[in-house]
Amino acid sequence: MIDLAIRCKNLTKVYPGGVSAVSGLDLEVRTGECFGLLGPNGAGKTTTIEVLEGILKPTSGQVEILGHTWGNGDRAIRERIGISLQETRLSEKLTVRETLKLFRSFYPTGISPEEGIELISLSEKTNARVGKLSGGQRQRLAVACALVGNPALLFLDEPTTGLDPQSRRKIWDLLRRFRSEGHTVLLTTHYMDEAERLCDRVAVVDHGKVIALGSPNELIASLGGEHMIEFSVANGSSSSSAPIPESELRSLPGVSAVRVDGVEITLTASEPHLVLPRLLERLGGNSGELTRLSIRHTSLEDVFVELTGRHLRDGDTS
Repeated sequence: MIDLAIRCKNLTKVYPGGVSAVSGLDLEVRTGECFGLLGPNGAGKTTTIEVLEGILKPTSGQVEILGHTWGNGDRAIRERIGISLQETRLSEKLTVRETLKLFRSFYPTGISPEEGIELISLSEKTNARVGKLSGGQRQRLAVACALVGNPALLFLDEPTTGLDPQSRRKIWDLLRRFRSEGHTVLLTTHYMDEAERLCDRVAVVDHGKVIALGSPNELIASLGGEHMIEFSVANGSSSSSAPIPESELRSLPGVSAVRVDGVEITLTASEPHLVLPRLLERLGGNSGELTRLSIRHTSLEDVFVELTGRHLRDGDTS
């Protein structure tokens, strides 16, 4: 039997006025894994994670966290979870050490403030006031506040949004270390490279339901091709129609999907070396002038576009 850190069944959340943010969501997160909860704006990710954290009460459904349920085992849950919200407001007049000492006092066991400071590589800022820290340093401190109680389960809601690449990678290294020690992480993010690098499994959420579930590699493979061929054509006839009929593009060898956005065309292909000669031959006719051509590996972003028809955007509020 699989040991579960999180289990929710038929979870729903309806706000006053009848706005449904979560609609019968089923989710299981295994103990010891890093699990990504992903989706476009308005998908219901933040509402879901706030219900799991005990911040919001569900309208209906079952929620179990570390073997306990909210309303019956609240203290047992809170003593074993850590939470880092999208935006954590810390007292700007406290020092880094004082901040971690304060958060450590909320838990019966955990690590020392000094250990927390070492984890986030802020030793040189131990006595600096929070108000003097950079944005990246504050975010790393917020994550340390979630870790100082040595939680069995860590909730991270977009922990690296807006950070510079170096700060992002420091948090990645911190999460890998935390995960390697057998702890569980539930992560929401808008950065697909982050999900691919950190998550064992991801769930794609849209309109309050899980619409796809699996490892990043499994979801990427579900598109039926390992490569994306993207090209643009200066079409003299119409900027709103494909320079080559979609049916003809789909008939190219190894092409499993075609997406057309005006003169911007994307082909999902398993064998680009077979597709390209035929494509270039066809474009050499009267289809228009090739203005851009690139080949890349299929990514989770492509999975999102295929499943939801939308790209991920910053600023999800539901």
